[in-house]
Amino acid sequence: QVQLVESGGGLVQAGGSLRLSCAASGRSFSNYDMGWFRQAPGKEREFVATITRSGASTYVDSVQGRFIISRDNAKNTVSLQMNSLKPEDTAVYFCAARTSASYGLLFTRARDYDYWGQGTQVTVSS
Repeated sequence: QVQLVESGGGLVQAGGSLRLSCAASGRSFSNYDMGWFRQAPGKEREFVATITRSGASTYVDSVQGRFIISRDNAKNTVSLQMNSLKPEDTAVYFCAARTSASYGLLFTRARDYDYWGQGTQVTVSS
């Protein structure tokens, strides 16, 4: 069982920055693929970014060049640095962990992840 706790959400003006963090339980964090998803009101959960257990990463096109995902295996944390925020980035952001075999792939579908956090609200005002 893996527990994930997100933090760092809040209200920010357009153009501003926020840094989200996700703390994971368990002794095998370095063997997890980690992802960030978001869900806006009335919309489906959307992939944002992922970082594999080997450190490879990918992003949804809409955040490419603005968001940076990173991980600290010594602290069992994954972070999402969000810059140049836009009102359309407003959503609840969820941290997710994949503990299943990775096959060296980058996972961008919610169903590929095994554990989820409760989410943290990010609101970007115009």
